[in-house]
Amino acid sequence: MCGMPQHPDRSSPVTGAAPRRPDASMSLLTNVMEHSLDDGYAEAAARRGEVGTSRLPTALSGRLWLAAGLVLAAIVVTLGAVQARVAAPAEAKERQKLADRIRTETTGADKLQRDVDSLRNSVSAEQQAALKHRGGDGNALPELLAAATPVRGTGVELVVDDAKEASQGGSGGPRESSGFADTGRLRDRDMQRVVNGLWACGAEAVSVNGQRLTALSAIRAAGDAILVDNKPLAPPYTVLAIGDGERLSTAFRNSADGQYLRVLQSDYGIRASISVRSELRLPAAPSLVVRYAVPVAAQPAPAGGRPAGSGAGNGKGSK
Repeated sequence: MCGMPQHPDRSSPVTGAAPRRPDASMSLLTNVMEHSLDDGYAEAAARRGEVGTSRLPTALSGRLWLAAGLVLAAIVVTLGAVQARVAAPAEAKERQKLADRIRTETTGADKLQRDVDSLRNSVSAEQQAALKHRGGDGNALPELLAAATPVRGTGVELVVDDAKEASQGGSGGPRESSGFADTGRLRDRDMQRVVNGLWACGAEAVSVNGQRLTALSAIRAAGDAILVDNKPLAPPYTVLAIGDGERLSTAFRNSADGQYLRVLQSDYGIRASISVRSELRLPAAPSLVVRYAVPVAAQPAPAGGRPAGSGAGNGKGSK
């Protein structure tokens, strides 16, 4: 019709244009069917293939190293076992020799101990016999050892005094760090070492400034004063020791305590002199009572059936 625009028929092909696909309206389904594997998954799968191919020689190398290590360990264990088997007889012989030597030395030590015990008993019997022969009694020796009786005999006299320039108090010197003061004054620990050294060298009785020492004596300090059994002593300190004078003097000079006293003399100015005396007199320790244990004779049981002394009152029946 005239005056109306003419529209081409949609069903007729356009000249020069590509033909339209029949499934053009289903492009999404077409894409899913043609590309079932995402591109990213495809790339990841390709990379895993490459990595697996490159790791194959590394894994094989690791297995080879492991096998070599196991072979080396087996060789080392085998050699160690062979060496141990070869050395076992020699070690067994050495062990047996050592055991035999131990048994021999133990037997010798036991024999020496029996000899010591026998000699100790002989000495004790001789001492008791000598005391009784001189008009004493069996209790004289314990009283002598306990310092409960006066004693006299040969021995040594050791005089110890402070330095000429002795001062009061401590000054922080080298002796201060060990409990001593670098003041030129003799301290309680110095006196303890001197007395213990004389005992160790064979002294039978010791006194300090006339104060007899016992097994319960204590040497302490109160300020700058030295106390023996809580009694203050003033310098110079005269230490008397009963014993074999020459032997006791020599043994004390050569002992560690004698060397300690010489160090005090050379380094701190402490004055000391030792001399042998043919006769020394030491008093008895005051306020010392020696008690003796006496065995109680067994008594027959009374008619009641309970032994006498089994009740209260230290074995003499109850009151």
